[in-house]
Amino acid sequence: MKDVMGLIFTGENDIHLGELTSLRAVAALPIAGRYRVVDFQLSSMVHSGIKNVGVITQKNYSSLMDHIGSGREWDLHGKQGLVMLPPFLTRENMGVYSGLLDALKSNSTYLRLSRQEYIVLTNSHTIYNMDYTDALKFHMEKGADMTVLYAHGAKAVGTEGENDTFLSVDEEGKVTGMEIGSSVPTRDCASLKVYITKRELLRQLVEQAAANGMHDFDRDILQRNINDGNLKVYGYEYTGLACQIDSIQSYFNFNMSLLNSDVRRQLFPADRPVYTKVRDDLPARYVDECECSNSLIANGCVIEGTVINSVLFRGVKVAKGAVVKNSIVMQDAQIQEGAEIDHCILDKQSVIRRNGRLIAPAAYPIVIAKNVVI
Repeated sequence: MKDVMGLIFTGENDIHLGELTSLRAVAALPIAGRYRVVDFQLSSMVHSGIKNVGVITQKNYSSLMDHIGSGREWDLHGKQGLVMLPPFLTRENMGVYSGLLDALKSNSTYLRLSRQEYIVLTNSHTIYNMDYTDALKFHMEKGADMTVLYAHGAKAVGTEGENDTFLSVDEEGKVTGMEIGSSVPTRDCASLKVYITKRELLRQLVEQAAANGMHDFDRDILQRNINDGNLKVYGYEYTGLACQIDSIQSYFNFNMSLLNSDVRRQLFPADRPVYTKVRDDLPARYVDECECSNSLIANGCVIEGTVINSVLFRGVKVAKGAVVKNSIVMQDAQIQEGAEIDHCILDKQSVIRRNGRLIAPAAYPIVIAKNVVI
């Protein structure tokens, strides 16, 4: 896929993620014990042979830029490899994107100067591990103007349909209709917000839509042109694991699902490793009389207490007598002696003091913000 570029939009609406995205973009959310959400899009592109990748940022992108850096971990640090695209302030761009279409318009120069014929355009809040090669082949064989990747059923991507796009796809794979923003969708094909098209066609569509005061990519470019018959839009079914991180509950559920070995094998196949920023840590240390079961525990952790059905990121400390159950504990957090947490999400460097107790129902996990001491 040497003639294909990648573009990742990281400015998704994060209103339902609360404290988890108060200081970071969705793309920079810690996931699965050691990764960030954006690692999955970047790794998928690299495994597909894509060498020119742009990352469009919107807000709270300091931690995202620190994580991605030069792109060395993804072998994108060469000339014209990784390009970070923050919201530049110009007369045409006020630095605040109303959505993907606005972001593409503001970065039209990047599209124009890139040399690849095709582009894979993705969001950053849907987690999957795929090779786009077969999807591109499908796109070319069908003679499509644009191909949208989808999965069958709202549950396939962890969404209930709110603010999401659902497709009607005929037997040949052609998209015949779209449903956007329905809380009770009548269509069964959930868009993964991954699009394949020709770079120049995308640039032209964006310019035309922007000139007419349009702002929504799915509604104003895809749906309008499908209804008018101006574009041949096809759907490519992705049958692997996919999950959309768009709420605290979906974030919690996805991390908990990784305790299932079958889910881990789907997301982390041996032939497509997920790359991430390297942090040098000692192996996790388990002190005598500690108890651990059905948990993911990253390097650098020190476990003296009890950990059950939980995901612990690097550098977490669980003191003697402390109990961690059904929880997600991010990097360098501490659960002190005698403390207990159940169905909680602890952000980085947070501390639960001695004998503290935080217990919540599974449907409403408690979120403790970064650096908070309780």
